[in-house]
Amino acid sequence: MRFGASEADQHALTTSIRQLEEIFLLVVVGEFNSGKSAFINALIGDTVLQEGVTPTTAQIHLLKNGDKTTPPSTTGSIRVITAPSELLEDVHIVDTPGTNAIIREHERLTTDFIPRADLVLFVTSAERPFTETERAFLASIRDWGKKIVIVINKVDIFERGEDLEAVRAFVADAARTLLGIAPESFSVSARLAQRAKHGSPHLWALSGFEPLERFIRETLDERNRFRLKLANPLGVGHAIADRYVSIARERLQLLKGDVTQLEDIERQLEVYRGDMRAGFELRMTAVEKVLVEMEARGHAFFEDTLRVGRLFDLMNRARVQKEFEDRVVVDAPEQIERRVMDMIDWLVDQDFRQWQAITARLVERSREHKDRVLGAPDVGSFHSDRARLADSVGREAQRVVDTYDKRREAAAIADQARIAVATAAAAGGAAVGLGTLVTIAASTAAADVTGLVMAGVMATLGLLVIPARRRKAKREMQLKVTELRHRLATALRTEFERAQEQSAAGIARAVDPYRRFVRAEDSRWREAMTRLSALRDEAGAFRRDLAA
Repeated sequence: MRFGASEADQHALTTSIRQLEEIFLLVVVGEFNSGKSAFINALIGDTVLQEGVTPTTAQIHLLKNGDKTTPPSTTGSIRVITAPSELLEDVHIVDTPGTNAIIREHERLTTDFIPRADLVLFVTSAERPFTETERAFLASIRDWGKKIVIVINKVDIFERGEDLEAVRAFVADAARTLLGIAPESFSVSARLAQRAKHGSPHLWALSGFEPLERFIRETLDERNRFRLKLANPLGVGHAIADRYVSIARERLQLLKGDVTQLEDIERQLEVYRGDMRAGFELRMTAVEKVLVEMEARGHAFFEDTLRVGRLFDLMNRARVQKEFEDRVVVDAPEQIERRVMDMIDWLVDQDFRQWQAITARLVERSREHKDRVLGAPDVGSFHSDRARLADSVGREAQRVVDTYDKRREAAAIADQARIAVATAAAAGGAAVGLGTLVTIAASTAAADVTGLVMAGVMATLGLLVIPARRRKAKREMQLKVTELRHRLATALRTEFERAQEQSAAGIARAVDPYRRFVRAEDSRWREAMTRLSALRDEAGAFRRDLAA
């Protein structure tokens, strides 16, 4: 399984593995003017490297063993020098540009060389020990898991021993804090060591070089060279695995926030649905209340109208119907139209507010991480993909908000509602007005009342016929109004749910690509965390075995 490791990390690991077949590599690093070149010359016992050059001309120098000292020959970005030296028979020495080099390419070359190093000698000047650039560079070396030896150079500047001890203590504390361990440390004067090897042997003890050279001989014998060389790719592998464990942890932490946000959106939508259902029922009750009140007026009308004393009035069909409409129907159709439109406006407004809420959450989430710089390098296209998808969802939500035409949306839902009600009432597929349907239903009940006109020719039976007709008219009125209430509620509820599901589906379509990405990446990085942690721990165990 690939975890999207950067080319630089893959190259570092590959190079460290290939280095197993090459001669031991001792890399000397430090700040410009710390005396690295002079230190290497003293170590070799010959002036093979130019000293005192400016950082603008500094390059990487690779020292190899040869029959005689040769001038540098350039291979790519490396200058190769040969010199007769017992140390160089089993070890190649690399002199790197200063960590504070003016030309950043030099510093990059130095950094690229570190993963190949089997042992690192870190040279700092007693004049300015452990500068900020040295601390930063040493931290980058530490992250590769290299064995590091600290060399404090130019100690001959001190006339008092307590001044040297103060510098030693300062460097030891700083190194321990930075590396987590106390590395071997030596205090030397490369200048005095060179003079001692070139005719002034009395300076040898003052140079402090004897303990360092003895340490190098013992550390770089055949057995220890093999151990350090084998530890090199293990250290690089451990460092890379640890780095990507940190990356995985950062990704999972970031994704945790995304998962929480998506869950919040889902909960928000569920609460929204619940609130909408409750709000709809409340508004539907207001619509039904108009019909209940009309039914009550109808009952009162029948009680007042269907009696023997008004027998001659009942014979006037048109008059009875007109009186029914004036006293019973009244403005019920208009009230229902108005309340249904209020319901639709409320639905549209809530839908719009829901899109606004989603947009606000996404914008806020994007703002939280807009300027966040993660400590680990980016892997693959995780951040770009995540940002693109999050922005896509945000843009879609914002587009809906910006183009949301409440009047158009309300009209569309109203048309659908009227068609649904008309279809339920078997009035065809046209968008018949809700008020018209109410009027039709009520007028049908009124028409039944006018059928009582036939009772007029049977006046002698009025006492029996009228009460029966009145009861029947009430029942018919109740049945028709109840049926109308049922059809209206069913049709409006169906349309309400359709509109709500349509809105929810729109939000889901906008959020789903982001949701799928988050779930996939969360699963991916959890697996990466598990496998990389195992690889890191295995590499660490091998390194401990080698050290033991």
